Amino acid sequence: MDFNLTEEQSMLITTIREMGEKENFRELAMEVDATGEFPFQLLPMYSEMGLLGLTLSEEYGGGGQSALTAVLAIEELAKYSPMIAGPVFESNVGPIRVVDMFGTPEQKELLVRGVCAGDNSVSVCMTEPEAGSDLTSLSTTLTADGGDYVLNGRKIFITGGGHASHYLVYARYGDIMGYKGIGAVLVEKDTPGFTFGEQEQFMGLRGMPSCDLIFEDVRVPKENVVLKAGEFKNLMLTFDIERCGNAAMCLGVAAGACEEARTYATQREAFGRPICEFQDIQFRVVDMATRLEAARLLVYRAATGAGRGLPSMYEASMAKLFANEMVIDVTNSAALVFGGYGYSKQMPVERMVRDGRAWCVAGGTVQMLRVTVASVLFGRRFDQRKGK
Repeated sequence: MDFNLTEEQSMLITTIREMGEKENFRELAMEVDATGEFPFQLLPMYSEMGLLGLTLSEEYGGGGQSALTAVLAIEELAKYSPMIAGPVFESNVGPIRVVDMFGTPEQKELLVRGVCAGDNSVSVCMTEPEAGSDLTSLSTTLTADGGDYVLNGRKIFITGGGHASHYLVYARYGDIMGYKGIGAVLVEKDTPGFTFGEQEQFMGLRGMPSCDLIFEDVRVPKENVVLKAGEFKNLMLTFDIERCGNAAMCLGVAAGACEEARTYATQREAFGRPICEFQDIQFRVVDMATRLEAARLLVYRAATGAGRGLPSMYEASMAKLFANEMVIDVTNSAALVFGGYGYSKQMPVERMVRDGRAWCVAGGTVQMLRVTVASVLFGRRFDQRKGK
């Protein structure tokens, strides 16, 4: 498989690097982590550069680019911080892809065009108090009532909660059990009966909005339906692309940590010479770089398949699994290269260690990804429900 970048992709990476230096993204990453304020001010600049909606339909203002191009952009920005990469992630591999692929022309005109302009944002709403890894057990319900549906339930750990303009809510149609009853509807932020819990305080990813969503007899027009009952498989198609984006975040954080460790090792001296001359440091940095490159190959392979319109559950799950565990190993090793300074907030690796741990639970835990990969390797489905 050829992973040589096109001239356009190489120019994109160069442009992002130049922007990062010009806009002082290193300082911005520290500021966001310290204040917990998401950098919404980046949206107009990203929109003007065409970074928002790179992969979305050109008909509605998108760039029509491949998933790999979006992965490259996310990775480059995440070297500074996942918060700085966040808008590019959400506008290319997030729930807006579901709307772009399966929404109505009216939904696309409003949301795809709005997301590309930086005016709208869409948050995906899946996880519930009793349903995270097992999405087929969702208890949030949609009950038909005349020309509307009535939505009731609660979602937790929803990224963008309280800040996004629209929410793609996965729920169960009536009393249809199992995956056949799962679909999705769009809910606007200020809809009556729709409220938010308190903002979460996480170990890392400070600045990323996240909270509970509460739906109490929320009336949703039927024209807001994106996925009907029985279209659960369409969620999985787009979810594999989102997993590539999650893995791209890991690549970026790990690459940033590798560069910080390499630079520090050439500058820091011990026993009268740079610590990069000690074999332990050399081997540690080499192992970090090797793990990063291995993960990059897996992620690029999965993203290339998704870009052809053939997202592979096997490739996407394996890439995310490996990248999720890689970023934890690499950031931990980078902190050790810094010694005592690696535990200090004066150095960016301390933040990278915290940010790196988030991705192994977001978008599918590494445990469930192993179950998914195992089902492919053994050629059978493994039901995790007790007694099955």
